[in-house]
Amino acid sequence: MLSTLEGSLRRRSAALLLLLDTVLLLLVGGTSAYTDVRTGADPTVMRVGSTYYSAESAEGGIWVRESPTLEGLSKPTQRKNVWSDNLGAVWAPEISMEGGRTWIHFAAGDDHRMYAISADSPLGAYPSAATKVNLPDDRWAIDAVMFTFGGQRYLVWSGWEGTENIEQNLYIARMSSPTQATGQRYLISQPREPWESVRDGSNPLINEGPEAIVDPDGQLHIVYSANGSWGPKYCLADLRLRKGGDPTSVWDWYKSDGCLFGSHQENMMPGWDATLGIDGPGHHTFALPNGDVGASPGGTNHIPFMFHGVAKGTPYSWDHRHWYTGSFVWWADTKYTRQDVPGDNENVGYSFKFFEA
Repeated sequence: MLSTLEGSLRRRSAALLLLLDTVLLLLVGGTSAYTDVRTGADPTVMRVGSTYYSAESAEGGIWVRESPTLEGLSKPTQRKNVWSDNLGAVWAPEISMEGGRTWIHFAAGDDHRMYAISADSPLGAYPSAATKVNLPDDRWAIDAVMFTFGGQRYLVWSGWEGTENIEQNLYIARMSSPTQATGQRYLISQPREPWESVRDGSNPLINEGPEAIVDPDGQLHIVYSANGSWGPKYCLADLRLRKGGDPTSVWDWYKSDGCLFGSHQENMMPGWDATLGIDGPGHHTFALPNGDVGASPGGTNHIPFMFHGVAKGTPYSWDHRHWYTGSFVWWADTKYTRQDVPGDNENVGYSFKFFEA
């Protein structure tokens, strides 16, 4: 009887020590270890060899930064104005590569249409005139990301169904070139879940900032930002394509059961914790080699990425947003669920655990 009691006490003590260690790790790691890179929003970064390149909109044009580290983009080795025009305001440029050329897609003008410029290197000579991206239906569109999966080039973006600012959905289209769509656009996500469509009296409801990445099992993910970027409930969520699925089929996508990276616990996916130091983390970049989803990182170590947000304790506003570096790990055997739609109600595969450090 005494031996049984001693064993029980040892197990309880070990469990308590493990809990205390976990709490200390969260308190130490979550409040001070993240890196504030610079003032700004909508980071986009790719790595070419051992060098990181970012793109940003500023002073009516697009600028590219170069640095040997992600953190070094705060004081780049080079910062070059690669394009300026009279299209009007410029939003959220996205940098990638294809066929050895650098491409930057961005939204511009009062009507929010997508444009693209390209050069033979990230800091090379871009054309003075941008090319309008020929998207199906020619609707309001922002945050376009180009990627190739299964031998097919795609563009995914945030847009309107019609001509009214009701909600921003995620659309995808097959592309015959970086500026020419083939066929129609396909809806793959709408902000209809309670945690991604917080009813706070503001409009529109938001799905935006999509980024493509492929997990260690070969499944495609579109990690996107939900809720309004003007508030601290902004967060990252995930769409996971079922194994062997068609990226243009909405029923082949499974959505995470809540935010995977956010600052409000009530909106988080069960088993995921809210951030400790950053409010409203969102609009991220995975900083992929050559911007290529085919080179998506695997492994079990923490993988660096970048996002924007506002330091807790600071009033949340667009002017207070900063680029931060964080990390993520692939989280295996994660179930996403859905109801009352065609196909299986559950899908199990890799998800993400995002960290502020």
